[in-house]
Amino acid sequence: MHMTVMNWLSSMLIVSFVLQGQMLCADQPRPNFLLIIADDLCWRDLGYEGNVDIKTPHLDLLCQQGMHLTRMYTPAPTCSPTRNALYSGLFPVRSGAYPNHTRLDDGIHSMFTYLKQAGYRCALHGKTHVGPAASYPYDYLTDQDDDDLISVRDYIAQTPQSPWLMVVASHEPHSPWNKGDRSLYDPETITVPSYLHDNKTTRDLLASYYREITYLDNQIGTLLDHLDQTGQGDQTLVIFLSEQGSSFPYGGKWSLYDNGIRASAIARWPGRIQPGSSTKALMQYVDIPATFLQLAGLDPTSINTGSRDGNGSMTMDGRSFVDVLMGKSDQHRDYVYAEHTTVGVNGYLEPYPSRAVRDARYKLIRNLAPENTFTIGGIHKGQPITSWKDDAKTDEKLAARIEYLFHRPGVELYDLESDPYEDHNLASDPRFAD
Repeated sequence: MHMTVMNWLSSMLIVSFVLQGQMLCADQPRPNFLLIIADDLCWRDLGYEGNVDIKTPHLDLLCQQGMHLTRMYTPAPTCSPTRNALYSGLFPVRSGAYPNHTRLDDGIHSMFTYLKQAGYRCALHGKTHVGPAASYPYDYLTDQDDDDLISVRDYIAQTPQSPWLMVVASHEPHSPWNKGDRSLYDPETITVPSYLHDNKTTRDLLASYYREITYLDNQIGTLLDHLDQTGQGDQTLVIFLSEQGSSFPYGGKWSLYDNGIRASAIARWPGRIQPGSSTKALMQYVDIPATFLQLAGLDPTSINTGSRDGNGSMTMDGRSFVDVLMGKSDQHRDYVYAEHTTVGVNGYLEPYPSRAVRDARYKLIRNLAPENTFTIGGIHKGQPITSWKDDAKTDEKLAARIEYLFHRPGVELYDLESDPYEDHNLASDPRFAD
């Protein structure tokens, strides 16, 4: 199959596809792809998402210039499964990369493989957290100072006539939160989200986390400046993703609540995507490779991923959402899926596997070993949970919330329309038995 694709591309006779009612032919350049990924950023913690405390001017502008993808979901709430799924187009259990700090099974390919075979230059800057190397044939870029991202600018400027895929995987705002201007956020005046316990420790950590989000925003401003200065802004599809949630308790990471699996996402492509638009279409990280491949002139439904699914298919789990980007549809998936296991997470004591499915309104979570204690290093030890436990000695309501962090029921059901923070478990309500 790959030789057929290569011969087709090298002949340049029929490199064409329909895009927004227009034919993009061989004499028109195929789009570049710039994929920007934050690290441990809760989707709610951005200016354009409605958080008035947080300063993200560059991302706010990017959202105005493109389409806000308001229902983008990760298939896992930890870094390695999320990124392997994002690059491969396969759900984590199928690819083998479902515990954290793990890798794809041998023989599985990624979008770097397919696009490189199709004539794209492919690079990644920053955080990797994926493997094996054979599945990821990208050029790795690094800078002594991530503030300037000079290696990215130089790479995309090398051969402007050659299309490229550039992944910029920031390390921010992953803890430790030690970057950014300390004068930007006053711990005493910021608003603590309702799902976090409000005390001095929480406020101090939240201010540090917010500073690092603004630091990330400055990196993105520099990156977009490089794109414009090299004259490639108009021919580049930019997608920004917030990754899974933050490492605060109830902040999202390591959980299948929306704080953990919903991602803030923006897509910008001048002249193609309507500025200031938004969509409520349900979509997942695994859909991004298929979207890129279609826009590069390939057929994502005929790709051989190197992995066979339960029905015997070798193609991607992901589906292209080009029609959504082009404003032709506001529907994509009926359901999105996610999984998590504590195995592989630093500091875990017992396996705590969870699975979730969500439609536009409801979410069902199955905790497959509820008799075990959900315990990992990130949210169950250190701060702020230690200070929360101290406060809970005289606060029964807080004590109950903390207990829920360690022991959850086997079945959880939430109405996200009326209960966006997933506080009210409806699993035992007879109205929802079916």
